[in-house]
Amino acid sequence: MSSSYSSTTTSTYTVADVEKVVRSIKADLIMIAGSTRALTVDKAEEYAHDIELLAKNNYLAKVDVTLVSALGSEINAAIYEFQNEDAFGTGRPGGVMWPSTPGGSIRVILSYTDKYRMEKEKASKLFLKMNWQPSYVDTSHSHLTSSGSRGYSSNGFGADRSDFS
Repeated sequence: MSSSYSSTTTSTYTVADVEKVVRSIKADLIMIAGSTRALTVDKAEEYAHDIELLAKNNYLAKVDVTLVSALGSEINAAIYEFQNEDAFGTGRPGGVMWPSTPGGSIRVILSYTDKYRMEKEKASKLFLKMNWQPSYVDTSHSHLTSSGSRGYSSNGFGADRSDFS
């Protein structure tokens, strides 16, 4: 039996809907890994695993993915903002063929929902693959320019992606 989450009386989505949306995010992460060489495909899959698990529990508000140069400057970024109702993005994964960045790194920062904060003990028991630590990094991407957007959705659940370069 599939679990379902209800946001309103008119919008209901299932675990399968969350999985569909996260598959698109995972595809983006794998493309970013392949083009930048700043992240392995295995690590991209681990990030996607944790994002999916947290999203299935309605614990994620936002995921910030940033390509950082060897000198510490931001080169590209994608912000995924999760919607639990009325999401309507129909985009396909892609548009994230970021530049090869020798010595660079990919930084992933999660922003949690109030539900996560209220259920912190329960959330701490999830089997996450990454060791997430608090971050105080500025994710406004003020040195980058907005370069587009796309959204992924299924039955009202979705993630809107904003791109910066």
